[in-house]
Amino acid sequence: MFKLKDFNFKNKKVLIRVDFNVPVDEKGNITDDSRIRKAIPTLQFLMKQKPEKIIIISHFGRPKGEYAPEYSMKPVCIRLEQLLKAKVHFQPTPKIMNIPSIDNEKIIMLENLRFDKAEEENKDDFSQKLASFADYFVFDAFGASHRAHASVSGVPKHIPSCPGLLMEKEVQFLRDNMQSPDKPFVAIIGGAKADKINVINALLQKVDALIIGGVLANTFLKIKGVNIGDSKFSEESLEYAKQVLQKYPNKIALPVDYIVGDSFSAQAKTKVAGEKDDISGWMIMDIGPYTISGYCNMLKKAKTVVWAGPIGVFEWEAFRRGTWDVARTLASLNITKIIGGGDSGEAIEKFGLAEKMTHVSTGGGASLELLAGHQLPGISALEENEKSFKGQIK
Repeated sequence: MFKLKDFNFKNKKVLIRVDFNVPVDEKGNITDDSRIRKAIPTLQFLMKQKPEKIIIISHFGRPKGEYAPEYSMKPVCIRLEQLLKAKVHFQPTPKIMNIPSIDNEKIIMLENLRFDKAEEENKDDFSQKLASFADYFVFDAFGASHRAHASVSGVPKHIPSCPGLLMEKEVQFLRDNMQSPDKPFVAIIGGAKADKINVINALLQKVDALIIGGVLANTFLKIKGVNIGDSKFSEESLEYAKQVLQKYPNKIALPVDYIVGDSFSAQAKTKVAGEKDDISGWMIMDIGPYTISGYCNMLKKAKTVVWAGPIGVFEWEAFRRGTWDVARTLASLNITKIIGGGDSGEAIEKFGLAEKMTHVSTGGGASLELLAGHQLPGISALEENEKSFKGQIK
């Protein structure tokens, strides 16, 4: 694929896709701006090239194709302006397709791409509209690179494109440097989403052990016949989980005890429960002390660890211990430690342990897919772009 150095950006219009899908609290305040901060080097590189315009695009949250004020990019734009120490003009038109022309400003941020269904549906007219704003496209949204969306895999079909500095760094580390990881190689999969199950089979062919927590663990526990009470689990993944357990019975580590709550709330009543306990009316919110001890002992024997997704509901103090103890154990080890972004990245930042890790990715699902050996639409699109536009770059 092309590199930034292959392009002469002077007096050119540059469209840059970033991943500013940052976490916010109930009042809409940004709680972790690391994704914004990690995009700054690419933006600064482009600014030094003296382009005519830099047009910044991103998604934020899941507005389902309709305008929703709580998902506006405006607060993100304000934070970017503070970090970049440069004026960033916000163009507030909710629907990208309704923009007649880009405002005459040096650095511009457009409104949330997902305010139009065409973004996630990867509609070509939406890709063409985005591409029409610029001469060159810089893709620096590693966290979205596993999505076949218009701003990810669509735009590179229409104008010369290249990865940004963050994208280059992520791909080089996660794909190239992880071809032959030091053994034992252990993966930790947690988090609230159950959609990680599609990469588990690929990971199990690479790792020596797979530690499971969160919603995914509940799915596996249910297959084993454990009473999980009112805990969240993935109904559609039950059969797959059963097949995985049968195929890799000695590689998968599941919780043997857990912290349960009587409601999904920070103020929930809590207690410790085990596999044989009846927790009807309760839900699993974190791993318990015996599981914490077992998981941490496994990590101490590893040479390479990949972690994607927190072990429990770490945002609430009553259910933070599992994630905290795993993070603290990893921080103390002199091994390769890769944090797969998303909520686990947020947890590491919150705990102040990011500097103790080998690599903290900006992409949760993307990093997991890449480590599992899957091809990402964002990477494929950039590779195809070089073939299409080779010889046209001056």
